[in-house]
Amino acid sequence: MADAVTGFDISEQSGPGHAIARAATGVTAFVGRALKGPVDTPVVIHSFAEYVRLFGGLWQPSTMSYALEQYFENGGRTAIVVRVANSARPPTLTLPTGGVPLTLVALAPGSREYLRASVDFDGIGENEEDRFNLVVQRIRTPDSERIEDQEIFRRLSVVPGSDRPVATVLMDSRLVRVKGAVPRERPLRTPSRHASLLAGYVASNPDGDDGAPLTDYDIIGSGQRGTGLFALRGAPRFDLLCVPPLTRTDDVGLATLMVAARVCRDHHAMLVVDPPSAWATAAAAVDALRPWPFRSEQAVMYFPRVLALDRVRGRYEVFASCGAAAGLIARGDAASPVWGAGESDEPVLRPALRTAVAVEDGERARLAQLGVNTFTTVRPLARRSVSPRTLGAGGSGPADWTWLAARRLALFILASVEEGTRWIVFQHDRRDAWARMRRQVESFLAGLEDEGAFVGRTTAERWFVICDERLNPPETVAAGKVNLLLGFALMRPGEFQAFLVTHQSGASRVRPVSVNRLATSGERVGEEIETAILQGIALDS
Repeated sequence: MADAVTGFDISEQSGPGHAIARAATGVTAFVGRALKGPVDTPVVIHSFAEYVRLFGGLWQPSTMSYALEQYFENGGRTAIVVRVANSARPPTLTLPTGGVPLTLVALAPGSREYLRASVDFDGIGENEEDRFNLVVQRIRTPDSERIEDQEIFRRLSVVPGSDRPVATVLMDSRLVRVKGAVPRERPLRTPSRHASLLAGYVASNPDGDDGAPLTDYDIIGSGQRGTGLFALRGAPRFDLLCVPPLTRTDDVGLATLMVAARVCRDHHAMLVVDPPSAWATAAAAVDALRPWPFRSEQAVMYFPRVLALDRVRGRYEVFASCGAAAGLIARGDAASPVWGAGESDEPVLRPALRTAVAVEDGERARLAQLGVNTFTTVRPLARRSVSPRTLGAGGSGPADWTWLAARRLALFILASVEEGTRWIVFQHDRRDAWARMRRQVESFLAGLEDEGAFVGRTTAERWFVICDERLNPPETVAAGKVNLLLGFALMRPGEFQAFLVTHQSGASRVRPVSVNRLATSGERVGEEIETAILQGIALDS
């Protein structure tokens, strides 16, 4: 079931008797400026038409609107949108009374938030002079009858101590709140302007404001208030994140990239980074990449920027590439599993998009060595030996994380296991529950093994799972925690990427651990793992 406002899916979670569900892939979160819609609230959409309806469509100051258009044009299927605003102001509604008016203020800011309200006394007794009924609607355009949302509140009161005080009841509204003090007199019945209409409406005042261009501070937001990037804490599962440029000419800053990468790490997702606008040629990109300060196996970049028709201006413009790149990745996920991206997969843009600059084969190879992938608009006849990379290529992280397919497979596994084993917090002190959780994870990994996700001749060389008293001594159990250790071989048999999953009430944590980095043969793997555990390498500090 999906919530009508946010689009969040509500479903039963995996339990001890359920197989671990595979985490969704190809779902992209976007954080940026929009023409209208809820602020700092993750909203799930499945088409650009849905974005137009909820957030107002293409808008020159909104780089996010164009990124979303290109995302869906290039194969994207599902997006999560977080609208961010800088000093934007919501419109107000003035409901006349016999004296001081009752003023309502919209929840969503902006000059395109068109609301109207109607007051009547149907079903209200003549002796109930404090009571009234209120209808609030969001409409597509001024004086339009195209209603996008509606709320009806019956038997409201202007008396604070009543059972339905207007200020309190409207705290549950999706559209408005009471602004200022509640007058002593109830609002007057709203007269109809046309004899053919049963109800009259008061339109919102033209005092909404779209605010200023975004800054990095606006995008980063506040963890305490759950704004900006931190609004994604309450979002459903996503595995890609796009933060389009602040404006047509201003890139997001290093601080935003670093926070966004941390958000992605917490959500087992990849950050899709735009090449800076100054990288106007492949040669300029190569020169700039060597000292470029942002390196992360949690991020991916596609070069160059894209050329697309700006339907607002009616001409072709150069746009940042994150939306097109995310759509391309999502399109690949629809055709094959996340580990299926290999050398034969070409990042070919859909016909509506073109590369802003040409990139020669030699430049593609140099960019790939530096961790940057390149677009093409035509599938070449000859096969290129360039697999998609992450921005961790050439960095200090694990060599496996150089490759986008390997990193996304690991994130997919961790997201699935963390979500699918959270039931254990209710049985954290039971060894039989530990065994059931271990078998759950083993079954999950065995299914991926059967589909060719791992390398190695035998299961022992491909993956392992441990959940017993070695990882869960009495002090861990007393703290309400459960630890599970898993590892899987992505590039070389018996060389595992290992992770410790820790569950406790109200929180789950996944972190990489070093288990058998020096293992050279299948016969030594068990010994290396046992030694690592006994030495406390994998134990939670």
